[in-house]
Amino acid sequence: MQMNWKKVMAGALLTATFMGSFAYGSATTYADAASNVQVSVQQGKANANVNLRSKPSTSGEVVSRIYKGENVEIINKTNSKWYQVKTKSGKTGYASSKYIVPTGSSSSGESSSNNDKNTNADEMSSRDVLVEKTISAGMKYLGTPYEYGSDRSTTTTFDCSDFVRQAYLEGTGIKLPSDSRKQGAWIKEKGTDVYSINELKRGDLVFFMSYKGSSASSYAGLDKSKQRITHVAIYLGDNKLLHTYSKESGGVLVGEFSQSWKNRFLFGGSVV
Repeated sequence: MQMNWKKVMAGALLTATFMGSFAYGSATTYADAASNVQVSVQQGKANANVNLRSKPSTSGEVVSRIYKGENVEIINKTNSKWYQVKTKSGKTGYASSKYIVPTGSSSSGESSSNNDKNTNADEMSSRDVLVEKTISAGMKYLGTPYEYGSDRSTTTTFDCSDFVRQAYLEGTGIKLPSDSRKQGAWIKEKGTDVYSINELKRGDLVFFMSYKGSSASSYAGLDKSKQRITHVAIYLGDNKLLHTYSKESGGVLVGEFSQSWKNRFLFGGSVV
């Protein structure tokens, strides 16, 4: 039987044309659909200032800070204690789940509303207000005599940890632990600890080790992570500390964050 090659070729051409049109149409349809898909992501908000770390551990490097009221995307919950999150600035890392509260889901790629921005700004300013109230509360005790192991139920004398505890109690209503080492552990548990003086903010608690000499060489080679906290102060900014440390110094005072104190610096962190 002879085949009609003209009909065969015509049929093949028609099939190829049809299939090409279908493929093109399908690709265009999928592309259009993909561009319209909005992926739902878990949203969260910080209920306190918290460090963003490189791994889900307090030993992870601090890559950024998340401030109270700041919105984040919750990428994953690595365990019961840590969320992997992404900040509005695009930084990704791990934050303690104690300080990130899930707030629902939203479409990825959406920008924050003006209301969200205003809310964040309000909450940030609220933090500043609490800090200033705390500092004002502390300032009214300038000159109050120093006494090691002072009575926590009175304000007639203070040691270092009693003083910062009283200032924050009056300024914010937050009752800090009664001694400097427990206060340091509380800051670490809260996840706001920083280890660079340049990262300190006004109102942060600042922790120090024992005095070992006036020169930096006296502290060279020390593993500060293993040093015992012996003093705490409130950082005022502008290289100033609000604290009390001896009878001879005159009790509660505003002093320089001198090199001698910087040599003894271990870490600091935010209470609010």
